[in-house]
Amino acid sequence: MPDASGRSPGGARPRSVAFIGPQGSGKSTLFDALLTAAGAPARRGGARGMGTELRLGHASHAGDSWALLDAPGSVEFAHDAAAAVAVADLAVVVTEAAPGRAALLGPLFRLLDAEGIPAIVFVNKIDQLDGRMRDTLAAMQAQTRRKLVLRQVPIREGEAVTGYVDVVSERAYRYRRGAPSERIALPPAMRDRETEARAELLEALADHDDALLEKVLEDLTPEPAEIYRPLHTGELSGAVVSVLLGAAEHNNGIHRLWKALRHDVPAPEETAARRGIAAEGPPLAQVFRTVHAGHAGRLSWARLWRGTVRDGMQLDGHRIGGLHRVPNGETQKVTEAGAGEIVALGRLDGVATGATLGARPGAAEALAFPAPAAPVHALAVVLEDRKDEVRLSSALQRLAEEDPALTVHLDPESGQTILQGQGELHLRAALERLASSAGVRLRTVRPQIPYRETIRQPVTQHARLKRQTGGHGQFADVKLRIEPRERGAGFRFAEEVVGGAVPKRFIPAVGEAAEEATRKGPLGHPVVDVAVTLLDGSFHSVDSSDMAFATATRMAMQEGLAKGEPVLLEPIQAVTVEVPAEYTPNAQRLLTGRRGQILGYAAHADWEGWDRVEALVPAAELQDFIIELRSQTQGLGAYTHRFDHLAEARHR
Repeated sequence: MPDASGRSPGGARPRSVAFIGPQGSGKSTLFDALLTAAGAPARRGGARGMGTELRLGHASHAGDSWALLDAPGSVEFAHDAAAAVAVADLAVVVTEAAPGRAALLGPLFRLLDAEGIPAIVFVNKIDQLDGRMRDTLAAMQAQTRRKLVLRQVPIREGEAVTGYVDVVSERAYRYRRGAPSERIALPPAMRDRETEARAELLEALADHDDALLEKVLEDLTPEPAEIYRPLHTGELSGAVVSVLLGAAEHNNGIHRLWKALRHDVPAPEETAARRGIAAEGPPLAQVFRTVHAGHAGRLSWARLWRGTVRDGMQLDGHRIGGLHRVPNGETQKVTEAGAGEIVALGRLDGVATGATLGARPGAAEALAFPAPAAPVHALAVVLEDRKDEVRLSSALQRLAEEDPALTVHLDPESGQTILQGQGELHLRAALERLASSAGVRLRTVRPQIPYRETIRQPVTQHARLKRQTGGHGQFADVKLRIEPRERGAGFRFAEEVVGGAVPKRFIPAVGEAAEEATRKGPLGHPVVDVAVTLLDGSFHSVDSSDMAFATATRMAMQEGLAKGEPVLLEPIQAVTVEVPAEYTPNAQRLLTGRRGQILGYAAHADWEGWDRVEALVPAAELQDFIIELRSQTQGLGAYTHRFDHLAEARHR
């Protein structure tokens, strides 16, 4: 176990592994089993509830120091997975043994390719394998350009998977529930399948290693060490991905996975080199998560890429107010941490998630960090008691600091506080945390759609203001022409007054009042795309003023807009839906069922087997669109949208 300073015995280089996988793959169970096997059991749960928060666990295994990151499996928390991958040395992709679930790995492999991170695949729940492992492997291979190499072949007794054959060492093992596997004699029935799998492994590795290729061509049997070397370099370069088997729930495959991690996970300096970080220089750290941890205060989880960081030292003008590790799900203070470690830095107020500490502003070492996807779901937050506004405001600020995939803003038009995120589960988890941390009662409603209105017919409207209340009175007379303009043309004011019927000094007040009157039309929404022309009027040398002409103009606008056949306009969004090609018809039906106009679809330029569907859809129809899209596409469908134009509303 680490000593009081947080270092591992013998000064072993600390390494970091991110565990990513689809929801339901058993990834968190695997994470807990690995920590337990290393003597540092994780404390399950968290502020957002199980499965909806990024977890960090520290452990020491076989003399090496490890930081394990368990990313949520739901696609709605994809930014947490991206943050974990960005600071890890290697990712373990956890999946189930069912070929039908392999499609869920596509987005994960794309994430790994974008970051250039090495990976191992762990096929979990191998005891539930129904069919051939080679079919599962083929289904997974279809989701990535990296070559997947099977390191283990399952042993069956009847329909049950009872163990495996290690393809490199050619040794057989039997699973034992809750205990390490025991070595057994290689079953004769497995000889041909093991030989076939080993030949496939050697062929894949020989493509990237001349020494191994020579042995394969000469039909010589390589030693295990001659296989492990190209396997490690192939994984480091992203050319190959090892595939291991197990059942985390029964502790099967856990010790073998630990052994693979120990040998295959790159050293922190190799990862730093991959990210273009110079080996020499001052301490360099990158914050990848921000947490408000109750009595511990604000904690910034960071990967230390270079140098040694100590409690109380300054980084870019920020004083570190505590260093923490997480050996059993709870923070534990340490005095210092070195390159390669992941630690929680205390009280770095003003340091955002993704920030690089130790680099000069504008320097090349200001490390890139994945940006969250654009929001696809929104709710308006309503307080039950307005006295809680101050507490709610500060809680919302903390929420946005902790999760960059959440955005919070006050809609100036509706006055609603809008919370935006990646889906229903994402927002529900955020709201639960918000209610708990702020101690306020709140409810949610749908955000108001920013409808607009305009007029269909031109109208000429006269209005006269004449008031006498003692002393100076108020007098103004205006004649306005109000007419529709082309969609998107906006508001325009002009004057055609002749003969000084309205003095020049009053005309700006007329224009300003006419534009002000468009803020709320007869249907209750802002008026757009109209032209207002001052045609004529009259004035009084004593009683006329800017205020009087503004009032008369508002009177004329109110009456005139109501007579001009007002019509409601709704915002239309340009939508791009991305789905696996087999779900393209589903996506098209969903779009047309929501009053969408399909503009076309084509194969995705970057994602093999995926399509992009372009459509125009009313904004009102998108409020829960992501929920239905994911339900119709095995959770894989995604979309982006932007405002395109306003159109007459067919119905609300």
